[in-house]
Amino acid sequence: MRVKADLHIHSVISPCADLEMSPVNIVNRALANNLQLIAIADHNSTLHGPLTKELAKRHGIHCLYGAEITSKEEIHCLCIVETENQRVALQDFIENNILKISNKPDVFGYQVVVNEQEEIIQEVDYYLHAALNKSINEVSEFLQSIQGIFIPAHVDRLKYSLTSQLGFIPPDLKFDALEISKNSKVSDFCSHNRIESSKTFIRNSDAHYIHQVGEIYTEYEINDISLAGLRDAFDKKNGAFVYPFQ
Repeated sequence: MRVKADLHIHSVISPCADLEMSPVNIVNRALANNLQLIAIADHNSTLHGPLTKELAKRHGIHCLYGAEITSKEEIHCLCIVETENQRVALQDFIENNILKISNKPDVFGYQVVVNEQEEIIQEVDYYLHAALNKSINEVSEFLQSIQGIFIPAHVDRLKYSLTSQLGFIPPDLKFDALEISKNSKVSDFCSHNRIESSKTFIRNSDAHYIHQVGEIYTEYEINDISLAGLRDAFDKKNGAFVYPFQ
């Protein structure tokens, strides 16, 4: 089946996201844009995953858990899992390794968890955009250990990317795919970076504002809408693949 997916969406818990980015609004926007698969990938947090998944299921949308982890090199890493046990493991990994800096809402932005009625039920008091004390290789290894998916985020960007922080794609780094922004062509990126032509690239919205949800997306040919289906598409197995884009 052909599936339209946006796997990089921030909610209101991300300090840089708009206050309209509640799980309810995200799911409604995903429905309006005919997304069949989404993932909430907040900065160093999975806390809005459970409610978003519950709301999405009511509308026939599959929602995966995720987080945009910042490694100690200040590289953003898209980390995606499927089960509640995996989500808890990912959340524990983040909380046990993030540099705990007190958040200043008037400077960095609010970091709140809301319920279905959009009432604030929790506020995270440490700054979620801080780096973890784990290298990008260690983040990758952890995702492998819990059978998650690891994707270096917006690899073409001038900040918080593999190329901005390291200047190259490490040949020993294990990843499932590479995320590239709408501002770059895969062919141009590959011509300036030493990378195997067989590697898979995807695009997502990296939405911080509600109108951005589903604005940029990737289409997949997969046998079932699941983490395993995505992995097959990244690996071009069992007839699954990522539909090409420029």
